[in-house]
Amino acid sequence: MSTIASEDVFKGLLTSLPKPRGGGEYGKFYSLPALNDPRIDSLPYSIKILLESAIRNCDNFRVTKDDVEKIIDWESTSSKQTEIPFMPARVLLQDATGVPALVDLASMRDAVKNLGGDPNKINPMVPVDLVIDHSIQVDVARSEIALRANMEHEFHRNKERFGFLKWGSSAFRSLLIVPPGSGIVHQVNLEYLGRVVFDNKGILYPDSVIGTDSHTPMIDGLGVAGWGVRGIEAEAAMLG
Repeated sequence: MSTIASEDVFKGLLTSLPKPRGGGEYGKFYSLPALNDPRIDSLPYSIKILLESAIRNCDNFRVTKDDVEKIIDWESTSSKQTEIPFMPARVLLQDATGVPALVDLASMRDAVKNLGGDPNKINPMVPVDLVIDHSIQVDVARSEIALRANMEHEFHRNKERFGFLKWGSSAFRSLLIVPPGSGIVHQVNLEYLGRVVFDNKGILYPDSVIGTDSHTPMIDGLGVAGWGVRGIEAEAAMLG
């Protein structure tokens, strides 16, 4: 959502990832070894993901060079209450927190429109996966039509809510909605939703996610840094 942009402080670290046998390049990435700082070699992998994110988003406004130094100096700062900025590659929501987040975005669009601005400028700053879950109730059991009957009840009870989410899926950029009937977050499979490596206009960077479901850290098994958070933190990341 933010329109504040500044210099790419670490653009000198951009390095090409070539394809084999002279076939061009896959894209560019911010090379941590190019910093030529021996402290980076001893950083845990998860801290390197935080460092790459800070370098890639460093504009000396939201993320400063001092923030980057705090992460590089992790061995000294890890035992202290040191605050660092972190912009995850994406956000994972279940509908308990996802619906209020979309309502907030829609309300912001109304406010911008009333002020004479372009409401379409209000969008999540990072890709968002929203899983519609925990809405089904068991009204019919021990019947071969149980699933279909319970799904019909679910759509009837949640008609307005599902209609709003359907609108949101096309109204906002970078919003993927996993429809009802697909299962809850960990049945949908966190690994299936994982990207591992993002390619954003030719810039490659590691997947990372904050999610409002307690199972989010399961994604760590793919080497993707993931944290479970509350709705306000997830919405803050969506808005930059």
